Amino acid sequence: MAQVTKEEIKKIAEMTKVSFSDAELDGIMQQFNDVISYAERVVQIAQQAEIVSVKNINADRADQIIPTDSSKILAQAPDGQDNFFVVPKFLDN
Repeated sequence: MAQVTKEEIKKIAEMTKVSFSDAELDGIMQQFNDVISYAERVVQIAQQAEIVSVKNINADRADQIIPTDSSKILAQAPDGQDNFFVVPKFLDN
């Protein structure tokens, strides 16, 4: 298990332009080591996990033609012509 030392914390603090008292160094060192320990446990669990591969299945279904009365649908539209909806032009040529 990797451990962070006080010297490494001091070096990181110097590089980041942060200063800590000696009392703070112990707490920060413990926090670093806790994070590293947690990350190592996550990696260990991930390595033990069984990854199941799922094969893709074609879930298409057959088309079913259902007759509908288009006049009822077109009657609800603001404008219709020759069994089509008429919409305002919004693109230029």
